[in-house]
Amino acid sequence: MIQLKNIRKSFGKYEVLKGIDLCVQTGDVLTILGPSGSGKSTLLRCVNFLDKADDGVVTIGDSIVSCNHPNKRDVLRLRRKTSMVFQHYNLFKHKTVLENVMEGLIVSQKQSKTIAKEKAIAVLENVGLSDKLDAYPSQLSGGQQQRVGIARALALDPEIILFDEPTSALDPELVGEVLSVIRKIAKAGITMMIVTHELNFARNIANHVIFMEGGEIIEEGTPETLFNHPKEERTRQFFQRYTNDYSYSI
Repeated sequence: MIQLKNIRKSFGKYEVLKGIDLCVQTGDVLTILGPSGSGKSTLLRCVNFLDKADDGVVTIGDSIVSCNHPNKRDVLRLRRKTSMVFQHYNLFKHKTVLENVMEGLIVSQKQSKTIAKEKAIAVLENVGLSDKLDAYPSQLSGGQQQRVGIARALALDPEIILFDEPTSALDPELVGEVLSVIRKIAKAGITMMIVTHELNFARNIANHVIFMEGGEIIEEGTPETLFNHPKEERTRQFFQRYTNDYSYSI
């Protein structure tokens, strides 16, 4: 279980997160929706302390970390329960696909090269890249690079995978292949938090949705509730506008 209590974050005088409370159960797929600048990605990054919140408490399983005075050892322990998939892949350009996935297993988890290689090959096969083991990132499409990023996250056996707009940097024709891989992971029961603008995907994959604006959670619930029967007028306006403008489906 992931629990966030009173998470606050400011950049200078600008308050990005205004006391977020959120609970994500084990096995949940949470999608975080909202307009640009609402604090979605910052919230995600505060979960694993890529951004340190100014106040609040983050709990993942039995790891509890106060954001006011985080202990480095506790933060490291919490981070090891998570993996993150970034917007822009963040792959090592001088390493092959196989080496990129092996890196975290060897460096962070201190696994032997033999075991790391076996694990990396298995997860790359799972995301449909078994024929690209020796390729370099520059030889891959954007969709393939993002699938390497997903494989790298999966290889670490995290308790939760954090996706920060995983398709935002892709050409439209490549979006489907990445979303299909994420859908496959969701069916395996891995807990996920996903910041996305792909509303059809968010609706179909999630069992828990939150809508944010201005650093606050305006409304949360099931996809059925938020998309079809939102209680808040602002939520209703957002989904109505984006549904009218948005025709992508997979």
